[in-house]
Amino acid sequence: MVKRSTPLKKKPAPKKPAAPPQAAAAFDRILPEIDALSADALVPINLDIPRAVSQVLGVLPGLLALRPTIAERLPTHDVGVLDRLETYALAAWYAHLLWLSSGGAENALKPLLAEAVPLRENLLSDAGALARRGLLDADAVAEVRAGHGHMDTANDLVALSALFSASWPEIASKTAATEDEVKRAGELGPLLLAALGVREHGAAPLPTDATDKRARAFSLFVRAYDQTRRAVAYLRWDEGDADEIAPSLYKGRRGRGASSSDTDEQEAAPPAQPGGAAGSAPAGTAVPAPASAAVPAPAGAAVPAPAGAAVPAPAGAAVPAPAGTAAPAPNGAPPAR
Repeated sequence: MVKRSTPLKKKPAPKKPAAPPQAAAAFDRILPEIDALSADALVPINLDIPRAVSQVLGVLPGLLALRPTIAERLPTHDVGVLDRLETYALAAWYAHLLWLSSGGAENALKPLLAEAVPLRENLLSDAGALARRGLLDADAVAEVRAGHGHMDTANDLVALSALFSASWPEIASKTAATEDEVKRAGELGPLLLAALGVREHGAAPLPTDATDKRARAFSLFVRAYDQTRRAVAYLRWDEGDADEIAPSLYKGRRGRGASSSDTDEQEAAPPAQPGGAAGSAPAGTAVPAPASAAVPAPAGAAVPAPAGAAVPAPAGAAVPAPAGTAAPAPNGAPPAR
């Protein structure tokens, strides 16, 4: 006698999400900062903005866990930057979607839909087969199947990705769906959902205005994350886990050249040690470098000269310490020992 497989115990099914209003609200909150940012403070956009935003939002809980330590050990560091990091991230995402809706991305909505529609169809078919076997929630699959229109297509991708992900260990070997498809649905759904939802907030901006707002919002976001990464790098140097807590947004990316931003693939140098090289520090701190090594300095920081070369420091600027001496500690912290 063939024993029937036991269906999984029913678990709460993911709900179709609504168009996220949080991103628009975040954009509105920092609009004065966006408008006030000077042109020479803009950072080149050489990242996938939605992916960068997702990455930062993913590590945000770990960063917030360090907030008390940052406030205590780096008293002159603006911890408010960390407090506003989520707002900057969501605002950058929304500004990106406004740019897409303005036509600045050359009909970006059309290729999103061209990818989303067949992906939804394939995953829904696979989900139906799993539901008939008792491996997925049949009611949740039926709710997805009832959707119509572009907005539902976006919502359905989010729901399908959540359904598959929640039970992936049990269903991975029993479905034609791939992990890459499930992951892509989770990425594509929110992009399409938000791009369509932009319509609810009025007419699309002119391409030039949308491009300008996007560049400014992105720059605020990246600079806020840069400052937070620098604080984490200083505080967690001995533990060696700074890049896990606050990974580079540029690490592992392909294609376009490196940004002038400090969140690029360069490794941070260690804090100063007797007879050794000094390392990266939060904004405003001089960063000595090993002979012949170039280290990008934060805004307003002194730039160390090549070995043997004398470079006069600007008025009021910090001067790198000679080899073998401790570097000034970032943001009011005691020197590294």
